[in-house]
Amino acid sequence: MASAPRLLLPDVPCLVAGLGRAVLVTPDGEVETLQAEAAAQRLRDTAPMLVHAPATARRLGVGSFEAAHDVLELFAFCRPAEPCAPTPRGLALALDMPQPADEEAAAALLPEIATALLRHLADTRDAPQNRDAAGLAARMGEAGWAWAPSVLAALGDPNAKPMPNAYKVWRRLPEWEDTAPAPPAAAFAVEPAEARRRLAEILGAGAEQRPQQADYASAAAGAFAPREHPGAPALVLAEAGTGTGKTLGYIAPASLWAEKNGAPVWISTFTRNLQRQIDQETARLFPDPEDRRRHVVLRKGRENYLCLLNLDDQTSGGPPPYWAVALGLVARWALATRDGDLLGGDFPGWITELFGPGAVLPLADRRGECIHSACPHYKTCFVEHSIRRAKTAQIVIANHALVMIQAALGGGEDGPPLRLVFDEGHHLFDAADSAFSADLTGAEMAELRRWLLGAEGGRSRARGLRRRLEELIGDRPELNAQLDAALLAARALPLPGWPTRLPGGGTARPDETPNAGEVFLRAAREQVLARTQDARDAGLYDSECDLFPVTADLPGAAEGLARALRRIEEPAVLLRDRLAARLEDEAEELEVGDRIRIEAACRALDNRALRPLRAWTQMLATIQADPPQPGQRPDFVDWLSLERRGGADTDAGMHRHHLDPTEPFARAVAAPAHGLLITSATLRDEGEAEDDDPEATWREAEARTGASHLPIPAIRAAMPSPFDYAARTRCLVITDVAKENTGQVAAAFQALFLAAGGGGLGLFTAIRRLRDVQARIAGPLEQAGIPLYAQHVDAMDNATLVDVFRAEEHACLLGTDAMRDGVDVPGRALRLLVFDRVPWPRPTILHRERRVHLSGGRPKDYDDRIARHRLRQAFGRLIRRADDKGVFVLLDRSAPSRLLHGLPPGVLIRRLGLAQAVAETRDFLAEP
Repeated sequence: MASAPRLLLPDVPCLVAGLGRAVLVTPDGEVETLQAEAAAQRLRDTAPMLVHAPATARRLGVGSFEAAHDVLELFAFCRPAEPCAPTPRGLALALDMPQPADEEAAAALLPEIATALLRHLADTRDAPQNRDAAGLAARMGEAGWAWAPSVLAALGDPNAKPMPNAYKVWRRLPEWEDTAPAPPAAAFAVEPAEARRRLAEILGAGAEQRPQQADYASAAAGAFAPREHPGAPALVLAEAGTGTGKTLGYIAPASLWAEKNGAPVWISTFTRNLQRQIDQETARLFPDPEDRRRHVVLRKGRENYLCLLNLDDQTSGGPPPYWAVALGLVARWALATRDGDLLGGDFPGWITELFGPGAVLPLADRRGECIHSACPHYKTCFVEHSIRRAKTAQIVIANHALVMIQAALGGGEDGPPLRLVFDEGHHLFDAADSAFSADLTGAEMAELRRWLLGAEGGRSRARGLRRRLEELIGDRPELNAQLDAALLAARALPLPGWPTRLPGGGTARPDETPNAGEVFLRAAREQVLARTQDARDAGLYDSECDLFPVTADLPGAAEGLARALRRIEEPAVLLRDRLAARLEDEAEELEVGDRIRIEAACRALDNRALRPLRAWTQMLATIQADPPQPGQRPDFVDWLSLERRGGADTDAGMHRHHLDPTEPFARAVAAPAHGLLITSATLRDEGEAEDDDPEATWREAEARTGASHLPIPAIRAAMPSPFDYAARTRCLVITDVAKENTGQVAAAFQALFLAAGGGGLGLFTAIRRLRDVQARIAGPLEQAGIPLYAQHVDAMDNATLVDVFRAEEHACLLGTDAMRDGVDVPGRALRLLVFDRVPWPRPTILHRERRVHLSGGRPKDYDDRIARHRLRQAFGRLIRRADDKGVFVLLDRSAPSRLLHGLPPGVLIRRLGLAQAVAETRDFLAEP
């Protein structure tokens, strides 16, 4: 029996940073608290042990560390694909270790955390996933990884040689196997009583009885009735208050229908967080992990998954030294991941933060360059695995964006689902708005040029269309001629570096024919500047203007670009058609892999090139047509925009959105399905209710979800929350804080966060105000032992910030819209929520037109509905369990009372001064 390997810890100081100061614990155990400059001097020529080097450097204000022993890197190597909040407390929680009480204890704990990780690695060194771990660690050490000696010692191979093939994880990944096509689904109904029984089975005999949950499951069963007429799905709108247990409530009838009828039910969500939560809930239905893997599949767009060919490209011949460590951690994760999801799955988002987006994001197929069966890693591809598993699964957990886009593209890679559950159904309007819109901008045109022509200099590795199709086209003249013509015409799209040329009038070279794409962008830019109320401000900030009336230069520029786009489209259509003809003309000769590649190539040409080209051509035709009459209800809203960052142009162009995006949603997504359940905790707007018209709330919900565009009325169901909001919550509107005064707003946030003892989420309607408040209150809060994290300030993405906030009960977090809907933090970690002002909708051109035409003649009520809904959504973050308590605060004394009518019944709403609010917050949250 081999002896246990010796654990080797680096002889370096341990560092935990505060704002502008640091706590150091030396290898001898001596504790030092230093200001930032002194700490930087003290750490020179050493590689301290710390957690999250970029965030630590940001908090110290010292730029970056030349070298460091980042414990997160060690965690990612030793325990790949496992969750962990990237702080000392988060690491301790993940490893089931005692939580450090303060920064000194946190710094002292780091060696223990490192020891626990190395011991775990030593104990599992013979596991299959660690077969090449020593060779990989040696290769990462060759590139300068500080942890390499410790890892090699733990693996019992301190003198291991760098292994050239250590990054080639695809050699050890399982291959998928094709199965026979699934037979047609049956159409057996799920009866309400059956749904109740299945729910009881899932919950188990000793589960808490929740009548609302059983009633909800019974109502949800209506979405699984047989369809009676084409284009008329069985439709249920179900509102389930927070705490009802709606996830298991709809999983019960969904799983029953899938079992009875031999087809999957697709559950669609808006946020990645909820996708993960639903996946976790399915463990109640399928306790065995392998059983669950067979029956439950997470599906996202191809751009979310690790592309093994991109990893191969990045590491062939040895990865770049500055990315070798990051790619090594990705390789470790790839062997342990459940499904290869780089964004929102089990890949730690903080790895991207540690090494920069250039090290990780290019590993996904973000540009639609997949070559399918021509790829040497096709049989081990994570995306292909998920597509095939989804076809035989019972439950497919997707997101609104994927479902909408695949419907817009005619079914996509998965085919149209028969039964759909839309959780977070209040977001359907926004999801459809994004999926069914079109943007004729410089960024979009440049992306199409890159997709067609590939890399044109620089460090890009983009593969052009010729490279992707060369094996399919071969020496066939009829195909090569069309490809050549399309690629030649693509040079009319904006050239690399086009944003720098927008303000001027030049092209890439003085002797070149003016680029049609850039000519149009300059004309659009000039119209925006001419029509913006303050041209000086328009030169500094993002701006937009109406399309009509057009300036003199815009129609000519639009006509020139339209001709250029047709010169791309015409040969691209012929290329697609002639490629597709090979499927019939050469049916007896084509290999299965070639057939798959041809079908994929035709689909890619349609989706990536022809679809946007047609949309853009229609938009350009509008510019040259007669302007609409004032007051006329349009089908689309068109406008021009100019985007700027740091005083420089970054994008410009034309945008087109459906006036009512639920119309294409109903047509492309809902009508082809046999049954839909649309559900949310906030489906209706309770503030819309009127004594003489109690159904007004349902009519508004049907309009926002597209139900009003379907031929059969929806079944309506509403289950109240079981939570005692009267006893467990307070809503306070502060009357003596001027929301325009940053100093007063910051003082209010600070006082309220201190009164709550942390656990506060601050929501802002503008990034600038968030940053101003953070700069004023971070120091005082930290001195009181309350760490403050902030979106757009800390070197962490939104998901990481929420993980940190959830793990650290006394932390506070500042954020914008994304935090309002994307935070699920049960318990005391979120006990106070503060809005800096009423979240009115942004006054954009698109909102103006919808306000006029979709408000039923009451535009003010349309604004109220949006603001009321946002407040209700935010309030819902406070109480996630029956024993939670929370205080909801609005720092906006002008907030109309009608906006608060949408809060849950029983919530005590009071208007009072800041001092009284602080005292009430402290007393209320201190009560057991």
